[in-house]
Amino acid sequence: MSTAVGTRTRHAPFWVRARKDLPAVAAQIVLLAGSLVVLAPVAWMISMSLKDVNHLFDFPPQWVPDPVRWENYVRALTAMPFGRYFLNTIYVTVMSGLGSVGSSLVISYGFARLRFPGRDQLFLLVIATMMLPYQVTMIPSFILFRYLGWVDTFLPLFVPFFFGRPFFIFLLRQFFLSIPKELDEAARIDGCSSLGILVRVLLPQVKPALAALAILSFMWAWDDFMHPLIYINSSEKWTLTLALNGFQSPLDPGQPVIHLMMAASVVVAIPPVVVFFLAQRFFIEGVVISGIKG
Repeated sequence: MSTAVGTRTRHAPFWVRARKDLPAVAAQIVLLAGSLVVLAPVAWMISMSLKDVNHLFDFPPQWVPDPVRWENYVRALTAMPFGRYFLNTIYVTVMSGLGSVGSSLVISYGFARLRFPGRDQLFLLVIATMMLPYQVTMIPSFILFRYLGWVDTFLPLFVPFFFGRPFFIFLLRQFFLSIPKELDEAARIDGCSSLGILVRVLLPQVKPALAALAILSFMWAWDDFMHPLIYINSSEKWTLTLALNGFQSPLDPGQPVIHLMMAASVVVAIPPVVVFFLAQRFFIEGVVISGIKG
């Protein structure tokens, strides 16, 4: 009997099988089209980085460079001290990540688990700051940092993040609220302090959220252009984004440098891509091994 049923299923009419598979096929086509739209600029950037200077503005556009100029990468990376700029960017990125994630973890724990007068009102005030565009606070912040003598230093690029990021605080607070408070009460009965509860009980539970926020912090700090442009004046303190902007000035008078800018941009874009895919694995592992889901 089961054999006959299996035979009828395998020999179902084509239009029946096609109707069942149509939604999945349509979804895959839409995803493929969206992927091509997103990847097209990346492919064009790589193509431009490998072109000869005489073929940069050919029409119709040439997607596959002929000839391929790998020396464009050598010229782009030796035109400026990119090693120094890379170290500057790494320093700012790491400090921003430590400040953003660490401070937001402690602050969100206080909003989610501790009771004190005005807690909810203060949290609403913190969330309200997310609605302020950066252009509103840009000038007051610059005046403050100039008064402190921090202009042309790295301090304005990461010190503010040691006081928490509203978006990170909001996400972590919501994650803390999804964890049963019975865990806190059991740990407190065993003699744990509030800090001990955070470190020993809750911190292992929020690994997925911390991984996601660490990725976001890395991406934002690595790609940040506006803050270094405002506060960094000395060329030896440039970050990579400022170095890419430096290609706006022709290295050789009368010669375009767009191919060198594209080559440098490809190299600068590699670390975020690598970090994202590596951290994605740890993110999934954190979801799997975390004890209690919300």
